[in-house]
Amino acid sequence: MSSSNSKAMEIFVTGLRNQHAVEQQAVSLLSRQVERLENYPEMEARMRQHIDESKIQAQRIEELLSTMGETHSSLKDAGMSFMGNMAALAHTVAPDEVIKNSFANFAFEHFEIASYKSLLTLSDSLGQKGQSALKQSLAEEIDMAEWIDRHLSETTRRYVQLSEAGATAGL
Repeated sequence: MSSSNSKAMEIFVTGLRNQHAVEQQAVSLLSRQVERLENYPEMEARMRQHIDESKIQAQRIEELLSTMGETHSSLKDAGMSFMGNMAALAHTVAPDEVIKNSFANFAFEHFEIASYKSLLTLSDSLGQKGQSALKQSLAEEIDMAEWIDRHLSETTRRYVQLSEAGATAGL
């Protein structure tokens, strides 16, 4: 392997480890949010589905790393999971928590989309196997981002209705 390919492989492995940690963050973040969505049952259901998808995405990355004789970073995973919990808690004090979470989740999904696209570029340039796993995860992230986008207006209207009725938006 040339030094250029060696460096690209190092970047690819680091990217996989980082994305594994991001998936751990997603699970923590969304798990905290769904606990507070009883007034938004459709959102709660879709987020629960995406939590399961995120867990499977992390498993796919573990399998890819394993084929290269590598493992995920437990330290990165723990740190990102902690950050996910803190991010979820940050919005709980806001009266418009569900709106702020929708904005943040939309941005987070696009971060993941960009990450998977970058990983696919590296995988392709290195001739690595496992592109179908990365493509599947990318498709799931795109689906979630599109779901959030399609439901943002509805979420906003629901929040206003609940607020006008004196109900708390997230609880």
